[in-house]
Amino acid sequence: MNTLLERQSIMLQSTSMSIVRDFMNHVNWKAPMLCIRGARGVGKSTLLRQYMKLNYQDHPEDVLYCSLDWSYFSQNTIIDVAERLHQKGSKLLILDEVHKYRNWSKEVKEIAEIYPDIQIIMSGSSLLNLMTGDADLSRRCRNYNMPGLSYREFLLFYKRIYIPTFTLEEILNNAHAIANEINSKCRPLQFFSDYLKYGYYPFYLNNPTDYYVLLEQTENYVIDVELTQLKGVVPANTRKLKALLNVIAQLVPFDVDISKLSSVTELQRNTVIEYLNHLHDAKLINLLYSDYISVKKMQKPDKIYLENPNLLYAFATNPVKIGTARECFAVNQLLHSHLVEYGKEEGDIKVDGKWTFEIGGERKSFAQIADIPDSFVFADNIEYPQGNKLPLWMLGFLY
Repeated sequence: MNTLLERQSIMLQSTSMSIVRDFMNHVNWKAPMLCIRGARGVGKSTLLRQYMKLNYQDHPEDVLYCSLDWSYFSQNTIIDVAERLHQKGSKLLILDEVHKYRNWSKEVKEIAEIYPDIQIIMSGSSLLNLMTGDADLSRRCRNYNMPGLSYREFLLFYKRIYIPTFTLEEILNNAHAIANEINSKCRPLQFFSDYLKYGYYPFYLNNPTDYYVLLEQTENYVIDVELTQLKGVVPANTRKLKALLNVIAQLVPFDVDISKLSSVTELQRNTVIEYLNHLHDAKLINLLYSDYISVKKMQKPDKIYLENPNLLYAFATNPVKIGTARECFAVNQLLHSHLVEYGKEEGDIKVDGKWTFEIGGERKSFAQIADIPDSFVFADNIEYPQGNKLPLWMLGFLY
């Protein structure tokens, strides 16, 4: 126990508070049990440590932070830790990387039942699904999905430029005023291509030289370890799953041909669809359907994107097509708080069932969506709106 307290003290001292993400303010930290989920590298552990430093720095005895991949838990259980906390009157137990601890859900449920006075805050992989865990935590736990950096946050983290968030409705209805405000503080086009290449994960600042290498290592860990352990992927198929991901990275967004993907990866059709869903759960890709209401478990997606543009630049073996990066960016930024569907013949995407968007370059026309109400073009390489043609980078200010 003293070992954990010493580690906690060292980590709090080294935790920087220079920038705290707005995501901190969207979490109900008073919930008896909550879980922060997200892809590897988006900053979950940093967020938890910053929360501790903001709220418990003067009362460190009231909280204990544990990362469940520490060797300490090879010989000790989290139930034992909770018992010690209860004896000393502590109020909060933070369990980071909870999915790396065997039988975590059963023990967390037991802690909640035996020690209801101890609040439990967890973090876990995107694959972590509390709704279908070994123990029924769905009624007890409040879940939050943490994304990577938005373009707005990239400007704050990397360039120290602060700009507030805007809702999608504000951007669509008041685009000129918002564009004027943002352009008065920076030249958003100046940094936009940098964001597409390396701005989504905060750890770029720590190791820019090896950024893409680290992204590939993350891919390997997710496929080789998490998908095999948490989703039951046959280890012999992990190479084929990586091949599937690399094929997706090379393709311009297209109407999905499962038969072609099956042939290229030497996997059965249903296995390809199953693996696509696993990659989606792992936040390595985004799947779009033309109608989410009628989506069934094994229905093929209509479009596939890598989860964010940084992965596109990391995984593609050929030069990245800018059109693919643009659409990947738009879908990624919108999915954080909106329902995004494939537009079929009516635009690239439909948002919340009411807006139709085309994504393209500065010469993108309205030809395809001219007769569709509530339709907009989001175009790259423009600084100011031109009627219903809006700058693509504005979608990066939604969170």
